[in-house]
Amino acid sequence: MVLAVDIGNTNIVIGCFQAQDIQFVERISTNQNSTTLELAISIKTILEIYHIRTTEIEGSIISSVVPSLNHAMKKAIEKVAGCRVLTVGPGVRTGLDISIDNPAQLGSDRVADAVAAIDMYEPPLVIIDMGTATTLSVVDKWRRHIGGVIVPGVGISMNALTEKTAQLPKISLDPPEKCIGSNTVECMKSGILYGAAGCIDGLLDRIEMELGESPTILATGGLSEYIIPHCRHDILLDPMLLLKGLRIIYLKNTPGGFSSESTAHME
Repeated sequence: MVLAVDIGNTNIVIGCFQAQDIQFVERISTNQNSTTLELAISIKTILEIYHIRTTEIEGSIISSVVPSLNHAMKKAIEKVAGCRVLTVGPGVRTGLDISIDNPAQLGSDRVADAVAAIDMYEPPLVIIDMGTATTLSVVDKWRRHIGGVIVPGVGISMNALTEKTAQLPKISLDPPEKCIGSNTVECMKSGILYGAAGCIDGLLDRIEMELGESPTILATGGLSEYIIPHCRHDILLDPMLLLKGLRIIYLKNTPGGFSSESTAHME
């Protein structure tokens, strides 16, 4: 089994693969002050809940946008499973052609998303990842990651709206009955959900115009299930996209990693 860990600004997503099958996906809150022992306890507890023995973990891979936690997480996994741990970054083979001004600036989460998307779908592609920030990554028809867009995430927008105003309450992400709200809460829900959906639709229109063709559009990330259904574009939801990408990257860096699996779209 391969343990895949994505360290995000808000949550740490932990998943486990047996060949191509996902055994589980769980989230814990990101705390930049977490110690190796605290992270190790969280990982061990999750494995025990799913009745997975630590000896079954043959390797692990980490993507992270919180560099301060990388070392502690690596040591935590080694403490629990005693296995090889890869961290997506320089020196790790991904097979992704990154054609931007400074390839080192591309987040490892966006790399993993793109690797999985290219493996499953024919480019051009747009990958929407809705987490703390909302990112749109573009892969052209020549399979090159050519850039994208970063906008404030839905959670950030909600927090800013309530924290910077005196009378607006905190709200849930339940969809309103209609766009034109008749009370404060309904107005806020409409603004957040339809505003985020409209932003994505508008950006996709501009991206399609620049590409000169219609791409396949994928969406992932914890907030995508709330927003994407309200978009007007045809968007495929895949909550596991990033973890699938981590699995592929792990196998690319493991001798004989693809020998027993179908790799029809891999280089």
